[in-house]
Amino acid sequence: MTAATTPSGRTAPRGRIDKRQAILDAAFAVFARRGYENACVREIAEEAGVAKPTVYNHLRDKENLFRHAIGAAADTVMAENLAAAERLRTPGDDLRAALKDTAYRMLQVCCGERARALRWLTYAQVGGFPDLIETVQERTHGRLGEALADRLARLSLAGRLRPCDPALAAEQLLALLTGPMEARSRLGTRAVPAAETRAVAEAAVDTFLRAYGPTA
Repeated sequence: MTAATTPSGRTAPRGRIDKRQAILDAAFAVFARRGYENACVREIAEEAGVAKPTVYNHLRDKENLFRHAIGAAADTVMAENLAAAERLRTPGDDLRAALKDTAYRMLQVCCGERARALRWLTYAQVGGFPDLIETVQERTHGRLGEALADRLARLSLAGRLRPCDPALAAEQLLALLTGPMEARSRLGTRAVPAAETRAVAEAAVDTFLRAYGPTA
């Protein structure tokens, strides 16, 4: 059996880590399906394929389980967005095409089932878990903004974008993407066709480059 290092420096068996992840994945699926109030630990245990006491052994109680399930889902969404932003590290000769491809990929993540469920659950439980708004935004939007700012700064230094505040440029690019998609998806309740999603990405990049493209 393999082992992994925990944040405390101790090692945990690979099987225990995998079981915990299975519980978190199952918990998020059940919370998304039932909502926090109607979800029960027994159903989460069944979905994860473990005994109910095992859930409590790993995550103590329903509230703690919810918090960790939301955090794990946010980390997954963040990883998907960071993978999309990685495209800009080596954009090639056609920067406009690279930006549009990146924008489209990020919108696909934003409109994905996990990201939509994450937003619904976070907003629905803001009264009972107000701190989760900050947690989710930091792990998703915040870290994506930082990654984009890094890529845009490099492009600006290379003369492929005009000199700018990269953090502000990243914030504005994300606003050009997420604003229209929130409206078109009716706050995540409507599936937006791929062609429409791509059109939003292309329009956002065209507008962005009018503001931040290199001066002649």
